[in-house]
Amino acid sequence: MRTDAVRKAEELTDLLRSEAPRLDAEGLFPEKGLRALRDCGLMGLLVPHRYGGLDGDLGDLADVAQILAGGCLSTALIWAMHCQQVDVLVRHAEPALAGRLLPRVATGELYLASITTEPGKGGHLLSAEAPLHEAGEQLRVSREAPVVTGGRYADGFLVTMRSGTGARPNDVRLVYLDRRQAVVEDGRSWNALGMRATQSGGLRLDGCVPADQLVGEPGAFRAIAVESMIPAGHIGWAACWLGVARSALHDVIGLIRSPARPRGLDPRSDLVQERVAQVRIDLELVSAYLNRVVAEVSAARAEGRPVDAEGIQIHLNTLKVAAARLTFQAVDRLVQLAGLSVGYLKDSPIPLERHFRDLRSASLNNADDRLLTATGALTLLDRAAHLA
Repeated sequence: MRTDAVRKAEELTDLLRSEAPRLDAEGLFPEKGLRALRDCGLMGLLVPHRYGGLDGDLGDLADVAQILAGGCLSTALIWAMHCQQVDVLVRHAEPALAGRLLPRVATGELYLASITTEPGKGGHLLSAEAPLHEAGEQLRVSREAPVVTGGRYADGFLVTMRSGTGARPNDVRLVYLDRRQAVVEDGRSWNALGMRATQSGGLRLDGCVPADQLVGEPGAFRAIAVESMIPAGHIGWAACWLGVARSALHDVIGLIRSPARPRGLDPRSDLVQERVAQVRIDLELVSAYLNRVVAEVSAARAEGRPVDAEGIQIHLNTLKVAAARLTFQAVDRLVQLAGLSVGYLKDSPIPLERHFRDLRSASLNNADDRLLTATGALTLLDRAAHLA
């Protein structure tokens, strides 16, 4: 299956690459790219065959995300976060809910957005403030979120809610809310430094759902987060960041090898060779660690083992932090190597300036500081210090 998914992704890269400059400049959502992803079946990459999907796994997610990001990082990240939500439904939704939603995902009808942020708590995943309310035989979901990637264009949402008015903030339930079931209003606008085409502005939602649209049993949200949201999220993000940085290196090497290269990019220069080597090492490290973590999580899933062990959680957090920092560092090095006219200008034939702005968001997306604090606490519990 992986070869088929990769082929589908490769067939889209020219479209994504051609659209990316305009989407970035005007801050537009990648509607053409998302339509192409719907039409080719990649929105259903992680949907099992029995629901009409491609039956992919986390390795497929990592491979496809890298390819798509080589065309447009915003589009790739939107797609990867949709796949994160799909993984949640595949692994944790009740059969009746999965049977209603996953065939729609497989056909490209249902694009899912994630709503976990709140004004009072930021992006802390394992808590919620807005409570669920009983509304007759249904549950009312009334929610404000300051940041929702692609939310204005989503067909459905997975929303974290406090389980009730008297519940503690860590008593979280996950709810599927279809756009047709809610009034959806725009909140804070998205006029960002980078990742402009993700249109990650705020939303306000108000709607009612039947109780069978709750995902997971009471008290099970932490398991949903640890087993699905965090692994699929960190692997998908890291793969996207690696894909755009690898594309940047490819383009710069092509320029260095071209007869039309600037004089300062002499391939025989020791300085040029040394700087290219540093970028290559940054990306090799991210690629190797990504592959190692994908293999570790995939093995645990195949054997039916949970991934909540301290060592695996440390590796997932490390992957996110290392990928965010090293891919940004790699593109920063490429900007320095390419110089003012190629590396820094907006109208350069190599879009390093856009890549630089986009990758600056990586350390802020599920902030590295929060993950480092969590990793430190986990490290104190993992006496064996199991390294990846």
